[in-house]
Amino acid sequence: MGISVRDIDEGWVAAWEGDIPRPQQSVSKLWVAIGVMDAVDRQRLSLTDPVTVTRADLTVFHQPIRTLVGKTGYKTTIADLLHGAMARSDNTASDVLLWRIGGPAIINRLLGDKGIGGVRFGPGERQLQARTAGLEWRPEWAGGWGFLQARAAMTSEARNKALRRYLAAPLDGASANGVTLGLSLLAQGKLLSPQSTASLLTLMRSSKTGPLRLKSGLRPGWTLAHKTGTGQDLGNLSTGYNDVGLLVAPDGHRYALAVMIASTRQPIPVRMRLMGNVTRAVIASTSR
Repeated sequence: MGISVRDIDEGWVAAWEGDIPRPQQSVSKLWVAIGVMDAVDRQRLSLTDPVTVTRADLTVFHQPIRTLVGKTGYKTTIADLLHGAMARSDNTASDVLLWRIGGPAIINRLLGDKGIGGVRFGPGERQLQARTAGLEWRPEWAGGWGFLQARAAMTSEARNKALRRYLAAPLDGASANGVTLGLSLLAQGKLLSPQSTASLLTLMRSSKTGPLRLKSGLRPGWTLAHKTGTGQDLGNLSTGYNDVGLLVAPDGHRYALAVMIASTRQPIPVRMRLMGNVTRAVIASTSR
């Protein structure tokens, strides 16, 4: 587990094992969103640009957009895909946006150019999930069922070996301190234009995922703009259970938080309580 709390306005950082890379999973959607808004700022695309999502674009696991994609595809916009990726953590929406702006190499270059150290973007949702399970993605798996069948056919030993390999060197590894650095730069307006920054933070505040993670520790007047991540399970071992976000006090004071659980056998309520306790600790410290 890694924890990082960064006071954006005063500059201090408090962390627990904050510099060790851990799986991001859907926290990575934050960097895709920043990449999209950066392209908007540079007038390389518009939020109103039309996009047709086809069945070949479908990924794995959580993808609410799947029910909308018929034989002729689903016509939507960059803005709607961005909302799906950030507010609903839709894997397909995020991957379509990722490839629309040029793929993982573009995101990693953006992270470097913006000075966000300690964060590495992975190969995209399909390859990430396949390799985590010890497989190589096949185009015919689009939609997820083929992948799930192939994974189910693996031996427990093979899956365990692949998962351990992923945890030892995650393809999408990021440190908690690296994530809070990125969040801090975002909040300070150093990554995007004021309009794009405001739009992205509004999306993050509207997130429907993880209401009992960091958000469970909120108090009246405090707000959280956040992004969760949840990785694959094997037996009772869960991986990549994360929540990161921008916590804002009633007086406007800002903190960047990241709780990244690489692996655990603790039940979900224990994990959520831990995350809520980090938020509660920050809030309690302001009243001393």
